[in-house]
Amino acid sequence: MTVPCVRVPRERGEETRQRLAEADAIADGYEIEVVDGDIYIPVEESLDPTAVDGDLVYRDAPVREGQMLPKDLLGFDPSYERLGKIAIIDEDDDERANEIADALMDSDLPIETVVNRASPIEGELRVRNWDVLAGETTETVHREYGCAFELDIAHVFFSPRLATERHRVTEQVESGERFFDMFAGVGPFVIPAAKRGADAVGVDLNEAAIEYLRRNAERNGVEDRVTAIEGDVRAVEGYDDWADRIVMNLPHSADEFLDTAVELAGDDCVVHYYDIQHDTDPFGPGEAAIRAAAEPAYEVTVETRHDVRSYAPHERNVCLDVRLRRSR
Repeated sequence: MTVPCVRVPRERGEETRQRLAEADAIADGYEIEVVDGDIYIPVEESLDPTAVDGDLVYRDAPVREGQMLPKDLLGFDPSYERLGKIAIIDEDDDERANEIADALMDSDLPIETVVNRASPIEGELRVRNWDVLAGETTETVHREYGCAFELDIAHVFFSPRLATERHRVTEQVESGERFFDMFAGVGPFVIPAAKRGADAVGVDLNEAAIEYLRRNAERNGVEDRVTAIEGDVRAVEGYDDWADRIVMNLPHSADEFLDTAVELAGDDCVVHYYDIQHDTDPFGPGEAAIRAAAEPAYEVTVETRHDVRSYAPHERNVCLDVRLRRSR
């Protein structure tokens, strides 16, 4: 199977392998190979290429023999997500859920906890209930694109499915930018923006999320460029006309905060506005709401209409990248 691999000279292989292992970036289930004096280390798709001290190449890596995977124990390949060392499943049948949890724990995957979704995302803090089927903690460290995020899924919202989307946005950030995340969570937009040299502000109502944001800033060595603020972003003072880039990842109700976003925007500001709409017109309502809030004070230009993912039948989670330029 074709997978991304880090290629380095053989003499640097063990040093590189150890660094990748510490970052939890080595792909499970594939063999490390030595070919013509180079070592090829299979890695996760989410690895940040800029964080690799070597070449990132795609090649057919051999499957590791002898590694016990959940499907080997179950007779079928179960559906699950990995978040750090937590495996997340979504099963209605308790017997099947426990069977899958046992197989995940007994496999050779680096999993310490298995949880089953027990409720939808609820409340203004956007958290859900979990049934802990195996293990003792819902806290973990998740790594994506060269950043590490400590979090507790019982107390904060975090979706590993959005890693690619977060990277799409944050790789646009330039050093010296003033970056403002209105609903920051534990910092999956804020931290990589700060690592790219931005002065980054993250606001969230969730006290636990803000505590983790501060810890994650320290963990990633960007605490001097990150300001974490607990509270309603509409009540935050001192940042009017400040931001060069704003993230509004609250797709069910971001439109209620557009007036605040306009107040935060500097003379030339890009807003990443997330929305969930019917697939017949996924971008129109959001664009209309942005124009209603920003014009005529700003010239509004939609730079990207991006389809993030399917959210529900006939509903799309989308992002509008919109440039606001102050009218003269």
